Amino acid sequence: MTGSIEQGTSQTHGNTHILHFLVRLPRPMAAVWPYLATADGLASWCTPVDSLEPRLGGTVGLGELGSGRITAWDVDRVAEYTGDRGRVRFHLERDGEDGAALRFTHEFQGEAETEQRWRSRFERLIKRLEPA
Repeated sequence: MTGSIEQGTSQTHGNTHILHFLVRLPRPMAAVWPYLATADGLASWCTPVDSLEPRLGGTVGLGELGSGRITAWDVDRVAEYTGDRGRVRFHLERDGEDGAALRFTHEFQGEAETEQRWRSRFERLIKRLEPA
């Protein structure tokens, strides 16, 4: 299985923007989770991580994505980070025998993030997860 990024969707409500992606990953959920829920994992494909307390209510500092708290935490399935620059949610699901599907949401205000920037990040994630 190879990874793929389905066409993202974007919604705007006033000054609030919401991006959604479905990313199919070539590894099982257990292999993907550390890339979404650990400082080293996130830093390897997404953004530098200043801090991450892996628990509901824990603090998080995600470089250009901002600092705040973990607002959803279901180990191996859901990690949601909400801070001064919006909300980022990673929701993993099983996708066949050997893959995982990542349902991604980024809610933010202003024009700081784009669909293309997230697509580039997800391409890096897929590359990291591809079997050697």
